[in-house]
Amino acid sequence: MMEEAKHYKFFQNRKCEYFPCHKGVAEEDFNCLFCYCPLYALGKSCGGNCIYTGQGIKDCSRCTVPHQRSNYERIVERYKDILKCVYLMDEQQ
Repeated sequence: MMEEAKHYKFFQNRKCEYFPCHKGVAEEDFNCLFCYCPLYALGKSCGGNCIYTGQGIKDCSRCTVPHQRSNYERIVERYKDILKCVYLMDEQQ
């Protein structure tokens, strides 16, 4: 039996002037759902392919993790880690 489609896991905006904004993902599988990656806040522990510039800025231009159709669960599973960052920031204020 085929698995029921989960349309909420995938969104694509081919009219976007930046589509596709990262190389390395097949166009038909390019997911725009996490256009602004929620894992960015996790810094080096995001699990993606980021680097830091000499000025200390996180550069995710080589990362395709949030744009791969198959990574929906991988991203959503990390929300608990993102919440920990938010709680830590709240405690510091």
